[in-house]
Amino acid sequence: MFDNRRQAARKLRQARVRKKLRGTAARPRLSVFRSEKHIYVQVISDESGKTLLATSTLAPDVRGHVKKTTTVAAAKAVGEIAGKRCLEQGITTAVFDRNGFLYHGRVRAVAEGAREAGLKI
Repeated sequence: MFDNRRQAARKLRQARVRKKLRGTAARPRLSVFRSEKHIYVQVISDESGKTLLATSTLAPDVRGHVKKTTTVAAAKAVGEIAGKRCLEQGITTAVFDRNGFLYHGRVRAVAEGAREAGLKI
């Protein structure tokens, strides 16, 4: 029962943030999902409804950099790789969507990693 209330509260936060954030082709939405074991990042254009790129701690290029997938360092590596891939595709700016999660720990590390790679958030 506690989990259902917690998930419902996250869904409310997610909907409240999504009302204000819209990803365009020029400035897509960088969305983060955090599970207990992994972290996932998608770059989404809401105008076309398509995912432009995606990466996670399950990706082979991230697996080579980190030993554990549940750490802040792993989340930062995912952010850096997402930022590099965005720059390769010509995306220089993005809107950060924390997806209802609090902005600290692994979620914050993804944003910092993307910024260090050169993506403007």
